[in-house]
Amino acid sequence: MKKLLFDKLERAYDFINNEEDARICKDISDAACRYSPLNYFVLILSNTLSKLGDVLGNPKTVLAWLMQYVNAPLALISFIVPIRESGSMLPQIIIANYIRRLPVRKWVWVLGSVFQFLSMTGIGFVALNFEGTKAGVLIIVLLILFSLSRGFCSIASKDILGKTIPKTRRGRLNGYSTSISGLLVIISGLWMSFKSKEDPGINYYTFIIFLAAVLWLFAALVYAKVKEYPGETEGGRNGLKEALQKLSIVKTDKSFRKFIIARSLLLCSALVAPFYIVLAQKYIGSQSILLGLFIISNGLSSAISAPYWGKKADESSKNVLVIAALIASLLGIVVFFIMLWVPVLRDNMWFYPIAYFVLGIAHSGVRLGRKTYIIDLAGGNKRTEYVAVSNSLIGVILLVTGGVSALLSIFSVEGIVLGLSLLGIVGAWVSSALKETD
Repeated sequence: MKKLLFDKLERAYDFINNEEDARICKDISDAACRYSPLNYFVLILSNTLSKLGDVLGNPKTVLAWLMQYVNAPLALISFIVPIRESGSMLPQIIIANYIRRLPVRKWVWVLGSVFQFLSMTGIGFVALNFEGTKAGVLIIVLLILFSLSRGFCSIASKDILGKTIPKTRRGRLNGYSTSISGLLVIISGLWMSFKSKEDPGINYYTFIIFLAAVLWLFAALVYAKVKEYPGETEGGRNGLKEALQKLSIVKTDKSFRKFIIARSLLLCSALVAPFYIVLAQKYIGSQSILLGLFIISNGLSSAISAPYWGKKADESSKNVLVIAALIASLLGIVVFFIMLWVPVLRDNMWFYPIAYFVLGIAHSGVRLGRKTYIIDLAGGNKRTEYVAVSNSLIGVILLVTGGVSALLSIFSVEGIVLGLSLLGIVGAWVSSALKETD
C-alpha cells in the first residue's frame, strides 16, 4: 500500500515538474532526492494548512476585531501587528545557534506549530471568558508565545526545504501551497461576507480562532511525515555570543548585505496593505461586506499568481523581486493620484478590493522571490545562518519602519501610500543589482 502511494506521488511529482528522464537532484544528496516526491507533497499540504491558519488568525483583521469586541484598550490593540511579525523574527539569530546543533530539524517545526496551536487556542478561551484590560493583556502574552513559535517554524522550514527539495523545484513548491491556500481563503472570505450580515457575536469570532488553531495542529501532524536525513551540525557555543558574531556576515558577505538592503526596502509591499483598508474605510465607510471582499481579493491574488511567481523564481528569483516591487510601487503611486484627483474611482467601493487584489499579486511575488533567493544564495549549513540573521535584522527594521509609518499616517494616509511606494521603486533598483544564484 505504501509503495503504491509512493509510486503515485512519484508520478505526480514528475508530471508537475516536467521530469521525463533522470530526476533533478541539484543541491541535495542522492538519498534525500529519492524521497523528494514524498517530501514535496507533504510540505505542500502542511504549508497550505499553516497558511490558511495564518489568514484566519490574521492580526490585521480577526484578532484586531476580537480584541475590540472584548473591549481591550486601544493601546494594546496597536501592539498586535508588530508583535506578530517582529516577534517571530527578532530572536531567530539566537535560536538558530541551537537549532544548528540538531542533525534532524523537522521536529523544531513540528514543536513550533504545536505551540502556535496552543497559544491560539488560549486566545480563543480568553476571549470567551475575559473582557477589558485583563483580556487584552492575556491575548498579548499568548500572541508573544505564538510569535516566538513562528520564529522556530520559520528558521527550520527554509533549512528543511533546502535539505529535502532540489534547487529549481523550491519556488514551485511554495507557489503551489500559496495557490491552494489562496483558494481556501476565497471560500473563507465568502463565508465571512455572508456571516457578517447576521451581526456575528463572540462565538463567531472565537470559532474562527479555534479553527485556525486546529489547522496548525494538523499542519504539525503532517509535517512530522517529512523524510529528513541528518545534516551538518555545529554546537557547543554560547547562543547569544555566537549570534552577535554571526552579524559580521552582513559586513563580510557582499551578496548577503545587498539582499538585506533590498529586502528592507521591499517591506513596502507588506506595510502598505493596511493603508489600503484605511483608505477604503475613510472614503467608503466600514461596511461589513468590505472585510470579506478584501479577504477574497487577497486569496484570489495568491491563487492566481503564486504558481507563476514560483516558476519564475526558479528561473531568476532576483527578477521576480524587481518585477513584483515595481507592480506594488506603481500601483501605490496610481492610488495616490486617484485619491486626490479622481473622485469617481475614489468613491467606488469596488475600486479598493481590486487595488488590493493587484497589491496581493505583487506581494506574493516579493515573498516567493525573496524566500527562494535566500535559500538558493546559501548552501548547506549556511542556510540556517543566513535566514536567522536576515530575519532578525528585518524584525528590527520592520518595527522601526512600521512605527514611523503608523505615526505619519495620522497626518496623511495618502502620503504614506506614496512614500512606501517610492521606497519600493528604490527596492526594485537595488534588487536588480543582486547577483544571480544559479
